[in-house]
Amino acid sequence: MKAMKNESNIKILRNFYTMATVDRDSAEIVMYGDIVETQPRDWWTDEPIPGSYIIQDEFLNDLKQIENCKDITIRMNSCGGDAGVSILIHNRLRELVAKGAKLTCIVDGVAMSGGSLIMCACDTVKANPSSLIMIHKCWSYIWGAYNADELRNLASSNDAYDKAQASIYQRKTNLGETVIKHLMADTTYMTGKEAKEKGFVDEVIDSEDALTIAASADRKTIFVAGRKICLNKPLSDSITTVAPEAQALVETNTNPLGKANEEQGGKPMANNIEELRNEYPELVAQIEAAAATVAVANERTRMQEIDVVASLFPNELVTEAKYGENPCSAKELTYRAAVEAAKQGSAFMKGIIADNQESGVQEVSATPAPEEKAEPKTQEEKYQEARVAVAIALGKNAKEEE
Repeated sequence: MKAMKNESNIKILRNFYTMATVDRDSAEIVMYGDIVETQPRDWWTDEPIPGSYIIQDEFLNDLKQIENCKDITIRMNSCGGDAGVSILIHNRLRELVAKGAKLTCIVDGVAMSGGSLIMCACDTVKANPSSLIMIHKCWSYIWGAYNADELRNLASSNDAYDKAQASIYQRKTNLGETVIKHLMADTTYMTGKEAKEKGFVDEVIDSEDALTIAASADRKTIFVAGRKICLNKPLSDSITTVAPEAQALVETNTNPLGKANEEQGGKPMANNIEELRNEYPELVAQIEAAAATVAVANERTRMQEIDVVASLFPNELVTEAKYGENPCSAKELTYRAAVEAAKQGSAFMKGIIADNQESGVQEVSATPAPEEKAEPKTQEEKYQEARVAVAIALGKNAKEEE
């Protein structure tokens, strides 16, 4: 570390962050790295583990040298790290605000996990459209053998950290506790615009110096300034993806997603297919060949699927689906056939209704006509009926006696 100080200039250069005064009252902190309590070391060799680390004691000691500045800007590109250290740094920064300092955070790349906690210490947060902010519930890495009580104690500890983190996000966003807890439980990723809509960001800026962020095709990995970051949850559709064929190039290029770095010899990522073709003609040829192969295979599959169901539909519909001006899939063909059948069914029903109306059947009552009342029988008619009945009865009896 190098530190230079005179009456109006402080410049602290760590491996992965810097603090410097712009003038007597203004300072800038560049935080590009993971937030840790101590330098990570290899368990077997005790050698420092390579990486970009912002170490607790170093950072807080350096912060004292610029704590009298009234205007401090933090430039952020951090995937987070230790929750306790992040909360500690957040609280120390809030102390500076209480003393009258104006804190501004500019999210150059990502402010994830603990990085988002430090970001929220600033009353003014600016992010690029392609910046990425992530909040989540506390994680713990454990190994070994534990009983139920020990695991419950660990869960209680995590709950306490979650409450502390939620209070930080609530102060910044003014969102309700329940909303914040749901966002944390869901491990929420937000672009600059999405973070502004939720209150984490105050201003979305558009800068040529911004780090471009891209996601892998499965959205489970992001690339920030050539650094590959694996995620535990797929990103939203608002993050631009890189083609699978070009992903290897993105991972191996010195600085493919940032602006050109003359010291490293990096190249900016091409903005369109022609620029990519000029820089990597062989790669583009491979991508186009792969795309053509996929297109042929997809077309063959489409034809085969139509053939499976073709016998169910009229030939003209099948021909149109295969070779017409609006070719379609077997699924779309089925839908089109259903629409045609519905149209024909509607016409058939209209014909039946018309025939029914013309036949006059509507005028026929469904209730049978009442029977005509018979005239009362005369005494003579009743007498004759009785005689007939008696004669029948006598004849029947005579047959039975025989």
